Amino acid sequence: MSSQVNSKEEEEVAPLQRPPSPPLHTTFAARGLHAQNFPAHKPRDLRIPSPQAITHVAWSCDGKRLAGVGIDKITRIWTPETSMESRAATHFSGGHSDDVDYISWNPTHPELFCTSSQKDRRVVFWDARQSRHTQQIILKISPVQTNYSPDGRALIFTSAGHQLFFLTYGKDGDAAKAQWHLSDKDGSIVASTAMFNHVGDGIILTHHSEHSVRVMDYPTLTLRESPAAHVGGCVAVALDPRGRYLASGGYDSIVNMFDLSEWICVRTISTCENAINALSFSYDGEYLAIANTGPYIDICATETGAPLHRVPALAPSPTVTWHPSKYVFAYCGQTKLREGGPPPVAIISLFGGGI
Repeated sequence: MSSQVNSKEEEEVAPLQRPPSPPLHTTFAARGLHAQNFPAHKPRDLRIPSPQAITHVAWSCDGKRLAGVGIDKITRIWTPETSMESRAATHFSGGHSDDVDYISWNPTHPELFCTSSQKDRRVVFWDARQSRHTQQIILKISPVQTNYSPDGRALIFTSAGHQLFFLTYGKDGDAAKAQWHLSDKDGSIVASTAMFNHVGDGIILTHHSEHSVRVMDYPTLTLRESPAAHVGGCVAVALDPRGRYLASGGYDSIVNMFDLSEWICVRTISTCENAINALSFSYDGEYLAIANTGPYIDICATETGAPLHRVPALAPSPTVTWHPSKYVFAYCGQTKLREGGPPPVAIISLFGGGI
């Protein structure tokens, strides 16, 4: 893509609106912290010729690998510290009969991950040290989003029909080898997104047509909290790594920050002009990245909600994810077809320093 098109796209991104100054005691300086200079960085974009978008990216738990899926049956994994060129990616294939659209890394092992496809209705488990998949589970429903439990022995996923399901890892009967099994929980709970809390004794659910966030005990699935969050539906959540906050995002373009000790909304971030797609906290919990339906990623300070930087993107991103130990995040998408311009390309982007 030409630099002329790049500059045109960047000009279309509205500048961040600055809210009133936050209380002094919440600022980085008052807490003895050095604020990151995000405006000093530029996005690094990898373009992959494809008529389809990269739909999801994710870091391995040690941050050495970045995976991307979406454009075909292949999972591509890079080592960003070495190279983010297209030819540098390791390809994993043979587990899916149709396009892969989501990937999750096991939080306890940097080599283990799973992929899912709505089209072939499969969840496939992999070990990055071998080219062939380790297990393939064929479902009767289409999995949309997967998330591991903290101990890596349970997997929660939502379906295209907005139902909640679980996979558990262990031995079945007299089986000699532990494997993944579909749980007997029947999918009666509705959810669009689902994730475990940091301890693994609770799950956090959202639904695209519900105004509240639901917090349930696991494995009993007893409703624990249901704080009101958004007008028009809640579509994204993220947990602060320190365990202080839960961030939620909705179609209303608002991000709410809930105090986890009292389950009250302690601040609202309204810098985005577009519906929220995804949220991600930095490894230390100090920064929140916000992906939305606009061509930009916003970075805000967690403790104040203050907007710090708006990162121009080549396209709206369905996801954003911070590196597990560095101030750099990844996002993805697909450029739009412009009259007289080049054909659309799939993109994976990195922003920040340290890699």
